[in-house]
Amino acid sequence: MDQEFTTTIEKYLPLIISYSLKVAGAILILVIGTWISRSVSKRIKKAIQKNEKIDSTLAPVVANVTRILIVIITLLAVLNQFGIQTTSLIAILGAAGLAVGLALQGTLSNVASGVMLLILRPFKSGDVVKVNGNVCIVEEMGLFICKFTSPDGINIYLPNSSIWGSEIQNFTQNANRRTDLVIGISYTDDINKAFDAVRDELAKESKILTEPEHLIAVDSLGDSSVNILIRYWTKTSDVFPLKFEMTKRIKERFDQESISIPFPQRDVHLIQPNK
Repeated sequence: MDQEFTTTIEKYLPLIISYSLKVAGAILILVIGTWISRSVSKRIKKAIQKNEKIDSTLAPVVANVTRILIVIITLLAVLNQFGIQTTSLIAILGAAGLAVGLALQGTLSNVASGVMLLILRPFKSGDVVKVNGNVCIVEEMGLFICKFTSPDGINIYLPNSSIWGSEIQNFTQNANRRTDLVIGISYTDDINKAFDAVRDELAKESKILTEPEHLIAVDSLGDSSVNILIRYWTKTSDVFPLKFEMTKRIKERFDQESISIPFPQRDVHLIQPNK
């Protein structure tokens, strides 16, 4: 009995040692490959973000693609350790990938939309955009979804296909933007006096561009006010701070000039029945 056991051990010992070495080598390759994929993807992401010539929006996409490629190469190397023919396996994976692709058309649509967004570049990280009715700041673009932040600090995640298939408004892409203010004055006030007051306040503000020339005109005749349109151009970064400031300054100037800003009023006539 002992002799048979010894003979069996001697017979299969080289095979066990060989297989154990292959398993250990495969585990080592898997660990090293995983570490390399994470390390390289992080380095690529940091390098792109530091490079001013490359759009930082590309950083997460390039890093993720690089990581996936290294993982695939690692898995092929692991399979090669066990003598599996990777060429035939690649063909099988290709057929399986086609079947999975047909089943996951929505996911592949997100990837295709992400590629189109990267090629056409309608926005980049840090831009203020309006997508699907949401005004938000672009944070990160991925293979499947894009991450945005709303003005009140809420994270918004949108599938790439929904972004590509909708209207995209980019508020920060152009260097200059136009601002429109509509302020009503009373019907009894002097319109030209109001125009002069507004024109004087616009001239005092150095952030308002001289070209294109600003416009001051009567926009409409409202129910209780004459609505004045004030239109000027400024740098994109100054749009909202200057809009708030000019509204305040025009109101204060109207107060100084005794120009009233009316609020809606309604006259009610009571008819007494004849007794």
